[in-house]
Amino acid sequence: MTSVITGDIINSQSVNLPEAYLEQMRATLQVLGKEQKDWEIFRGDSFQVEIKSPLEVFWQCVYIKASLKTMKELDARMAIGLGEKSYDAATISEANGSAFIRSGEVFEKLKREKTNLLINTGNVKLDEELNTYFQLALLTMDHWTPNSAEIVKLSLENPEMNQQQLGELIGIKQNTVSERQKRAGLSQLTDFNKIFQQKIKSIL
Repeated sequence: MTSVITGDIINSQSVNLPEAYLEQMRATLQVLGKEQKDWEIFRGDSFQVEIKSPLEVFWQCVYIKASLKTMKELDARMAIGLGEKSYDAATISEANGSAFIRSGEVFEKLKREKTNLLINTGNVKLDEELNTYFQLALLTMDHWTPNSAEIVKLSLENPEMNQQQLGELIGIKQNTVSERQKRAGLSQLTDFNKIFQQKIKSIL
């Protein structure tokens, strides 16, 4: 079983320098895998990425969202599909399987339901539960400021670092790091990610 994120960049048209957000998007996705094989950007502001471990897919969505929201006005709308990869091609856009189909199907629901994160695992009851949790998490994540998003991004990139060390990376004090992590809901998101992983393990 694998997982696929299909998404697009919200408000991409309002940014005066599109190369800036594309550079940010590429840098983010390069952390997650190899271009074309594991991820692709298409139509300028849309993307697809395979996360081979379904247990990690929510946390990678958090990372993508945080990376984009470090730039004012930008955000990501993402659809997660879990399932099989029945055809492995040279590029992710040519690959196929239930994970890709489910991700595409739920992506079409995002705009209709006016939300920024949904999942389709193939298990209707589990999807209903996880999507309810996602909507609660989005109450915080959708309102991250660039400072909040930056500290989430740094925290996920450097899980071995303490608050003092994270602060040194961007020139702020330890207590400021603590305040920003708290406003971003990072502790609660970390706790939910553990619950998410337990739920996904039940269907693997």
